[in-house]
Amino acid sequence: MELFLCALVLILAGGSLGLVLRGRTGRLAGPLGILAGSGLGLVAVLRLLARQEYPRLDLAWGLPVGSFSLGFDPLTLLFLLPCFGLGLACPLYGLGALAHEPERKVRSHWFFFSLLVAGLALVAVARDGFCFLLAWEVMSLSPFFLVSFADEKLEVREAAWTYLVASHLGVLALVAMFAWLAGAAGSTHFDALAWAAPQLAHTWPLFLLALAGFGAKAGLAPLHVWLPEAHPAAPSHVSAFMSGALITAGMYGVARILVLLGPGPAWWGGLLLGLGLLSALLGLAQGLAQGQMKRLLAYSSVENAGIVFLGLGAAHLAARGGLAPAALLAAAGALLHVLNHALFKGLLFLGAGAVLHGAGTVEISSLGGLLKRMPRTGALFLAGTAALAALPPFNGFFSELLIYLGLGQAGMGLRSAGSLAAWGGMAGLALAGGLALAALAKAFGLAFLGEPRTPAATRAHDPGRAELAAMLLLALGCAGMGLAAPWLVTVLAPAAAQVAHLPGMAALDAARDAQSLLRTVLVAALPLPVLGLFLWALRRRLLAGRPVGSSPTWDCGYARPAATMQYGPASFADPLASALGPASGIQHDLARPQGLFPRRAWHRVAAPDLVLDAVFRPAFGAALWAAEHLKWLQHGRIPLYVLSILAALVAVLAWVLA
Repeated sequence: MELFLCALVLILAGGSLGLVLRGRTGRLAGPLGILAGSGLGLVAVLRLLARQEYPRLDLAWGLPVGSFSLGFDPLTLLFLLPCFGLGLACPLYGLGALAHEPERKVRSHWFFFSLLVAGLALVAVARDGFCFLLAWEVMSLSPFFLVSFADEKLEVREAAWTYLVASHLGVLALVAMFAWLAGAAGSTHFDALAWAAPQLAHTWPLFLLALAGFGAKAGLAPLHVWLPEAHPAAPSHVSAFMSGALITAGMYGVARILVLLGPGPAWWGGLLLGLGLLSALLGLAQGLAQGQMKRLLAYSSVENAGIVFLGLGAAHLAARGGLAPAALLAAAGALLHVLNHALFKGLLFLGAGAVLHGAGTVEISSLGGLLKRMPRTGALFLAGTAALAALPPFNGFFSELLIYLGLGQAGMGLRSAGSLAAWGGMAGLALAGGLALAALAKAFGLAFLGEPRTPAATRAHDPGRAELAAMLLLALGCAGMGLAAPWLVTVLAPAAAQVAHLPGMAALDAARDAQSLLRTVLVAALPLPVLGLFLWALRRRLLAGRPVGSSPTWDCGYARPAATMQYGPASFADPLASALGPASGIQHDLARPQGLFPRRAWHRVAAPDLVLDAVFRPAFGAALWAAEHLKWLQHGRIPLYVLSILAALVAVLAWVLA
């Protein structure tokens, strides 16, 4: 516990000193404090994981409700890893990315970044409902100031406000849930809440409130609307942290509420599975049509949040059906995917930031041929896309494999509706995998391969050493997590058992079986990359000391390629739009070639967010209309204000007495 608290002090002290100090010292105090604190926090978490120690700290405070209660358990330790892991990589990247920004903005930026990291860590360790909500509010408010870094742009300000409104709508649901539980328990401490929850006649309203509040933070469809707005507007290292670490707070919240409420009915698992499947498919369908790289990656985060919830739902269904091995596989796969997503999505957002720095844009239609001009960024971005596409032996493959195995065993072991839900989840996950490959082929292929489409792409260049070091750190994490996947299953088993309410021995036996299976799969998958490295080394050795020339080939008239001869962003979206029709939400702007020698032709696609346009924009518009028509209440007369407060107080007292 002492190491963890020291880590928080370092993080907050660095950010605070950055506000006070000026010059180069002020610029460096914030990121260096976050780096040192995150490194120390990571050491503390790994140490507790290795020793299987779970310390507690309970302190009274002067507030009339709650207490400063912190504690560790397997679930907490797991969700602290993305926080501190990306707390190392993102500030390292930001050191170089913000080097030429105004000093005042940079110093305040790192202060709010330190609040975000510390708030997220406190959310994971809080063991009191009031303490949890305070940490949640700090964690939720600080990204507003980080997203609005370039606040001179209208679209950035709108994105920041969209995030703030969506985030606090979720907070309302969480306050209602904790107030309900605390009223039944007579205390806000998690131990009291866990004791009181099974005594309630109905816990399903609490589950739905938690799903709404935490799902909004996790980016679960249809509560995802802030992600595609905030991620493109924020600095890239902020986007990386928000996508890889911040949204895990929502996933942690749902996992924690499953632990607090105890074993629920099977339909909870079916709802989680269904919403996860909806989120995965909707995120990919919308992402495939995006022409902006960071926006595409934001929708990919919606998809991966769906995969995590799908795994949690499958684990709940299997556990309620008495299938402990299937529940362990699905829960472990979901939790492993949380860690994997933090690594490869952080890497991809940092890669997108490097593209923005080197080429001046992340509009895919303005890129092309970057692999020759940004070879280091291209290689690291390719590693991230391979991990996200679940290609072996990278980490994304193993977490999705565990979820597949859990769904398959649940489908064979459950009956009627449960079996149908499991097989449907497996089919949906397979479809999501195919669409993810297409989306990532679009993101990498159109940006890094082929010929430059604009002069800006021709002049692109790799970023500095700090940015490359941050991306390399995450790329090594993707490869290392893949190689360590068989052994990670046993590390994740206690947390998976918590979420699925499994007996310890049953979870451990299932984890050993999964470890043996994953070890076999890893051995089968390793020869392919090893063979590739061998052939690359052999080619270098054979060509060493020999002149190597290049010349164009005939290749059916493609000897002199041009940008107009290449696939464009619309080429990837059109097949999906044709298959799904209006349900895809993809809009076309098409001008076909006319005559023998056409001068102009184009095909552009756009994919406005269906949920945002159909639900949230009308709701926000109605709220603004109501606010405009209620301005008469702000008349400036203090006696009438006092009278209205008195009337409200009398009404509340009458309701309580009644």
